Amino acid sequence: MVTVPSSLIAPALRLMRANRVFATADGARRRVRELELRPTPYGPPSRMRRDVRIDVSNRSWPVYTITPFGSTPTGSVVYVHGGGWLNQIAGQHWHLAAQIAAEANTVVTVPIYPLVPFGTAAVVAAGIVDLVLDNLQWYGATCIAGDSAGGQIALSTALALRDEHGITLPQTVLVSPALDLSWSNPRIPAVQPSDPWLATPGGEVLARLWKGDRDILDPVVSPLMGDLAGLGPLTLFSGSRDVLNPDAHLLVGKAAAAGVDLDFHEAVGQLHVYPLLPTTIGGDARATIVHALRRGVTTPLSVGETPPAPR
Repeated sequence: MVTVPSSLIAPALRLMRANRVFATADGARRRVRELELRPTPYGPPSRMRRDVRIDVSNRSWPVYTITPFGSTPTGSVVYVHGGGWLNQIAGQHWHLAAQIAAEANTVVTVPIYPLVPFGTAAVVAAGIVDLVLDNLQWYGATCIAGDSAGGQIALSTALALRDEHGITLPQTVLVSPALDLSWSNPRIPAVQPSDPWLATPGGEVLARLWKGDRDILDPVVSPLMGDLAGLGPLTLFSGSRDVLNPDAHLLVGKAAAAGVDLDFHEAVGQLHVYPLLPTTIGGDARATIVHALRRGVTTPLSVGETPPAPR
């Protein structure tokens, strides 16, 4: 991956009008309609690292499996891509998933979940729960990771696994997660001028579509509203120039109050999903992600914990 200076990322995003989907409500509605008519391809890039194998199966949705070559992998990671609940998986997601597989020596499964206007928070969370249960049965210790919208899904899934199945995941990695889809944090307006990527008007439109028939503050939609007690370790990444950063601080506080281990990596001056960007600090963050997940997949089940029965 070519590395570029972090200082060039924000001007490039502004030049490309990267926030046009989020800047206005009409922009968000227009993009939803465009992708409804002409969906984006979702397959992996033609040029991927050669030390992994990629397979695909259909389990209600396409699910890709990335397996490292040359060794026996340990456990698995379910990686849930971001994209504002409307944009399809991108090359950066694929490359990170492959890096996790190869460098953490684990199986990574990548679900191609339904996006708005076809997918909703509750339906997708239920599907990801099933995928994690399958991975626990097939591979053993399983972690979950996600960025942005995928971070919301990942944390909502971890809450559902605890509540509905009594399962505590050994590691949940959240990269710039969307945590409260009401967009009501009073600190957001102060951060907004420095964020070239996300904004409230379009975010509110997408949130209303994504919530389906659930309340916007239901933890399956806004996981910050859930009770965190009993969750396994969390690793959280957030840049200070991200309108989702204020909610990341609230998550840190709630985790501490609930006695949940949370490792917070806040990058001052960095943008939304900075670990996915081709910068030096992004590369360092990706190495930290790999380390956290490698530690997670080698964590044995806690005393009294049992893997799920075959379904």
